[in-house]
Amino acid sequence: MPDGGDAVLDVRGLKTVFRTRGGEVHAVNSVSFHLRRGELLGVVGESGSGKSVTMMSLIGLLPMPPAEVRGGEVWLGGRDILKIPDSDLREVRGAKVGFVFQDPMTSLNPVFQVGFQIMEPLIRHMGMTKAQARVRAAELLELVGISDAQSRLDSYPHQFSGGMRQRVMIAIALACDPDVLIADEPTTALDVTIQAQIIELVKDLRHKLGMAIIWITHDLGVIAGIADRVMVMYGGQVVEHGPVKALFADPQHPYTRALLKTVPSLTGAREARLQVIEGQPPIMTEEPRACPFAPRCAHAFERCDVENPRRRAVDGLPLGQGHDVACHWEARHG
Repeated sequence: MPDGGDAVLDVRGLKTVFRTRGGEVHAVNSVSFHLRRGELLGVVGESGSGKSVTMMSLIGLLPMPPAEVRGGEVWLGGRDILKIPDSDLREVRGAKVGFVFQDPMTSLNPVFQVGFQIMEPLIRHMGMTKAQARVRAAELLELVGISDAQSRLDSYPHQFSGGMRQRVMIAIALACDPDVLIADEPTTALDVTIQAQIIELVKDLRHKLGMAIIWITHDLGVIAGIADRVMVMYGGQVVEHGPVKALFADPQHPYTRALLKTVPSLTGAREARLQVIEGQPPIMTEEPRACPFAPRCAHAFERCDVENPRRRAVDGLPLGQGHDVACHWEARHG
């Protein structure tokens, strides 16, 4: 992987396990990626592929135990934040990395006014007075498209619609001008019209503020319209990664191709039927020594059952800089 360069976030060999009564579950397996300033990285895959766990591992949002980050490095602001004290990590979460969760109703505290919840990080991490924080909180509500912001600061979460609550969550995530915004399926719980509004809002904020964004989703259609690069995950590891146009035009991994076939096409033949990926995602009870997708892959052969493929570049660029894939079949037929 790259040595950091202009990356605001550089993740190298991240490993996370969960200890359960039935043994360990290897949820994240040697994940490496980087994120440049102003860039939007889409992270896609089925439920259980490791998308959310990977991103929550970065900034200590998983309960430990049962979770344990067992290896890797996460470089942010010149520090490996996996090796800093918990007190410093809380500051990183508040000031350097903003996180938008899938369900705003469970993320917002129902007993506190929205204004208080936006003001809290401003007072704690930015050193503002209550008066200063209230002015800034109103500005943030206006920034995310909530009108009559000054009076809405005194409202409670239940007094907002689902889309408005998600806008509030985005305002909280942006409060301290973070270097990185992580959005974990932020539109899944919303209807289609509101989804489109939130996506347009994030695109607009990205251009206004120039921040780096990680957008986690299972919706490849969303990624096609907003991302610069795509990282496809399966079995807790990266199976394909590349610029969004290259990956959609020429997917290299059988899993990526299967995912793309599950997306409805507006220009396809009327009789074309959506395909499903047969089988279930694996439960990683041990560190993968074979390709995790092999049991569901039509192209699997002997090597796939005994050796976990490494990522390799398919476009001649250094690994992590262009299009790369982890697949024995593609290596043999590429």
